[in-house]
Amino acid sequence: MAGEQLNQEAVLKTLGKVLDPELGKDLVTLGMIENVEVKDSVVSFTLNLTTPACPLKDEIRSSALAAVQALDGVKDVQIKMDAKVPVGQKKSEYKNIKNVIAIASGKGGVGKSTVAVNLAVTLAKKGAKVGLLDADIYGPNIPTMMGVDRLGGTTENKKILPGEGHGVKVISIGFMVRPDQALIWRGPMLHSAIKQFISDVDWGELDYLVVDLPPGTGDVQLSLSQTLELQGGLIVTLPQQVSLDDALRGINMFQELKVPIFGVVENMSYLETPNGERMDIFGSGGGEKLAQMTGVPYIGSIPIDPQVRIGGDGGMPVVLSHPDSPVSKAMVEIAEKIAGQVSIQALQG
Repeated sequence: MAGEQLNQEAVLKTLGKVLDPELGKDLVTLGMIENVEVKDSVVSFTLNLTTPACPLKDEIRSSALAAVQALDGVKDVQIKMDAKVPVGQKKSEYKNIKNVIAIASGKGGVGKSTVAVNLAVTLAKKGAKVGLLDADIYGPNIPTMMGVDRLGGTTENKKILPGEGHGVKVISIGFMVRPDQALIWRGPMLHSAIKQFISDVDWGELDYLVVDLPPGTGDVQLSLSQTLELQGGLIVTLPQQVSLDDALRGINMFQELKVPIFGVVENMSYLETPNGERMDIFGSGGGEKLAQMTGVPYIGSIPIDPQVRIGGDGGMPVVLSHPDSPVSKAMVEIAEKIAGQVSIQALQG
């Protein structure tokens, strides 16, 4: 860049050659560069990531820094890191909800709600505005797992305010019925409940709405896809064959509904004993096998850890109670991968 005058245009030109490694486009085209200033040979600008949970944040910053430092006459570079999550959810009446992530499984008992809770809390911890919708009408466990026992009240225009825990806005039928009350509802009532959870709730501005779906492939899944535009679904399975058979139905469901699939997560993959030995209690490799068989990505595996159960029962998700544990690190990595995929889907759409 020798001989080129150091000004705003020169800075934008050089940053226009720096690619986001995940999105495959340059930072300027993606609208990630703002507030460029050049004063006394000091260059400053804002670098807006497409998600605060970007796993490549340091790599992108380093590339932008090196590019600008290489310009003639630059004495210092000051980069302010921020994030602007792109809008993927296009249904006009719900533009306040930018992106919807559905967590599904073909059967119960695989840790789907645990993944949904820790995903939501991780995204919120990283600075995103997050909502968590408990769509499991018959088995609403989210209030317990999030340590939230009530709604936030109502607004002046009679909209419901979500409960809130760990920086996440939460809605669940569990706030509205007795803990021992059995809901015996047909399809139309389920559809009405799901629609009300979206339209009658004051969610505010959300970067991500994480939806914990009930097991199976029934009315709730269909109602949700008719109400909101889903950016993608995540399938949670165990390594064992029976769980895989059911998870395959979940994948087929998303494909029938034309919902992109972020991938497969294998939960309870193994137990690590105190002597370092790994025990494959539920078998091994099933999640990867399912991903290969269906052509969807394999997002990762989550080990067994008693702290997951303790945190879920006590309303303190494991990513907060034991952030340095292997299970928490696996959860955070999965959240970062999904956030990246959401950005890709939104920007390509």
